[in-house]
Amino acid sequence: MSELIIVSGRSNSPLAEKIARSLGEELSPVTITNFSDGEIWVKYEENIRGKDVFIVQPTNPPAENLLELLIMIDAARRASAKRITAVIPYFAYSRQDRKDQPRVSVTAKLVANLLTEAGADRIITMDLHTPQIQGFFDIPLDHLYGSTVLVKALFDIKSENLAIASPDVGGIKTARTYAKILGADLVVVDKRRPSHNVAEVMNIIGEVEGKNIIVIDDLIDTGTTFVKCSEALIAAGAKSITGVCTHAVFSGSAIEKIHNSPAIQNVYVTDTFPMHWDSNKIHTISVADLFAEAIRRTHNNASISSLFEIIR
Repeated sequence: MSELIIVSGRSNSPLAEKIARSLGEELSPVTITNFSDGEIWVKYEENIRGKDVFIVQPTNPPAENLLELLIMIDAARRASAKRITAVIPYFAYSRQDRKDQPRVSVTAKLVANLLTEAGADRIITMDLHTPQIQGFFDIPLDHLYGSTVLVKALFDIKSENLAIASPDVGGIKTARTYAKILGADLVVVDKRRPSHNVAEVMNIIGEVEGKNIIVIDDLIDTGTTFVKCSEALIAAGAKSITGVCTHAVFSGSAIEKIHNSPAIQNVYVTDTFPMHWDSNKIHTISVADLFAEAIRRTHNNASISSLFEIIR
């Protein structure tokens, strides 16, 4: 079997280091620099010919992170790596997954094409904005779930009258999964988006009076949707709000909104994004071990389906 090689881009090197440690490996040295005009230059510092290469690089903004991953894949292909797996904890541009308006791009498909054309043989990612994006790829894709690790933290919440809330209709399936595992009721918040990053809460479907609510989402970006949803639930009679999301994008003043909202008690997130916050409300749970096990099994050509099981 070819040798396992793990390399990291610059978008979230702390997570890549944790993944390597979990595997009992060290990150393979790679030099990534920028020319004075900003162009990215990549060089693998050891021979990777015939080796099984895993490139850990979330593609969160700025767009240079995606370009850096593409260049790393291309460099590995030209260095004759046997197999190249792009490990993308956060898959950016996935929110544009269909033509919902005239004359717009389907960026999720565009990025899938770019990764394939660059030379990736396989993708490992987590909590795509919609699972159907897997069908945009003509190469194998392993889709991990943040709930595998996040739900374990929720077992420690000793709350009666627990309910799981989805902040929109699209998240019902995920919320239902949490509700089933935790033995909780299900609530749906009917939300409208008059424009990008703007949300209006219209209706709350389900019983929230006196409930301890856990709001589940795949990501929190500006924080507006999450905060408005939480405040609407409290106004409807909810007792407490705990947030759970996989991807802590936290753009703009999101952290300040969450920290200052009296409706929100705690928020549990993963480290798919580099941690850049200082709030005692926000708690980080690492997904490094989960990605490490997925890499180990992929390298050994073993099944990863059991990684989706949640064990208390």
